[in-house]
Amino acid sequence: MERDRAPVHAPEFPLGLDWLNVERPLRLVDLRGKLVLLDFWTYC
Repeated sequence: MERDRAPVHAPEFPLGLDWLNVERPLRLVDLRGKLVLLDFWTYC
């Protein structure tokens, strides 16, 4: 089993990102304990 592996932590969001529908940039600590849906999209 793989129980001996250390936990993997997500990196913090990079600085300078454009955020929509929020008053300030988000941090991972702001999302802890919440359900998060990521929607990745682009115009082609």
